[in-house]
Amino acid sequence: MLQMKRAYEAVTASDGYRILVDRIWPRGITKERGAIENWAKMIAPTTALRKWFDHDPAKFSTFKEKYLAEIADNPAWPEFEYLVDQQLAVTNVTLVYAAKDPHYNHVAVLMALLKKNLDNQ
Repeated sequence: MLQMKRAYEAVTASDGYRILVDRIWPRGITKERGAIENWAKMIAPTTALRKWFDHDPAKFSTFKEKYLAEIADNPAWPEFEYLVDQQLAVTNVTLVYAAKDPHYNHVAVLMALLKKNLDNQ
């Protein structure tokens, strides 16, 4: 099962393999407390795009388009997608993020893209 969870939520056994998908480490979270097994910061939106979006729901549609374009050009994407696929073969995978809004953030875009690509395999 592929899922997403805020870094500040309690870690549970059902999280499985936890991947932090933010460029910036979450404030106040240690690697141990966050149970982060992989930090895929290169798959997160660029700093310029993140700052432009500023978690404004009104900008989310445009943000999604721009972020998907970044992913399409990102050389780290195939490796990240492979990592997720390989881990899902043995355990749950949780994409960990720091944003406050669970609906209007880059991980919602990542989740949809990963699920679509995994379903097409």
